[in-house]
Formats: sequence, structure tokens, C-alpha cells
Amino acid sequence: MNYQHKELASGRWRELSFLEQMANIASEVERALNWKAKKNNAYCVLAVERALELLDLTTEGIKISSHFKELARLREAIVDYFFGENRFVSSDILWRKYFSYFSYAARKNH
Repeated sequence: MNYQHKELASGRWRELSFLEQMANIASEVERALNWKAKKNNAYCVLAVERALELLDLTTEGIKISSHFKELARLREAIVDYFFGENRFVSSDILWRKYFSYFSYAARKNH
């Protein structure tokens, strides 16, 4: 696979806590939302692809099946929102709220 986050994919990602991983994914989703609002589809797509890449790296390290299911559903919802028909009726506000908890917790624990 051709990773955009080569250093993280080479093993550094596993050194981060789950909260730090989710906060990094949150950053990419936030970038995607910002580019979407600016109507810059090309940059939006790149940010979503980076978020999905980080989400996949996180999923690879999951050992608890309920966590894996949650991340798989999260991936499905992100793809649906940015590339699909938005069957889950997501919104920019919902995504920011969902990820804000991880970002807050990661900062608090650091």
C-alpha cells in the first residue's frame, strides 16, 4: 500500500495511545470538513483519504472485537458522508462533536 503517513505506517502509529490515534484522525476529518465548506473538493478528498488511512492503521492494532466493530462502522459512516448518499444522515456538526471528545481527552491525558 502507498501510505501518505509513511512514518506512522512504519510502526510509530502503534506507539500512540488510542486517544492520540483518534485525535489525529479527528484532525484529518476536521480538515476535510473545512475544505468541504470552502468547496475545495480535491483537498477535501485528500484529507478524507488520510483520515481513512489512519483509521485503517488504528483498526489493524485493535484486539477487542467491539472496538473493531465500532471503528468499522465509523469508517463506513465517514465514507458514506463524504463519498456516498449520507444514508446515516451525518452532518458537519455531528462529526465535530463526535471527534471533539477524543481530541479533548488526548490533550487532557498528555
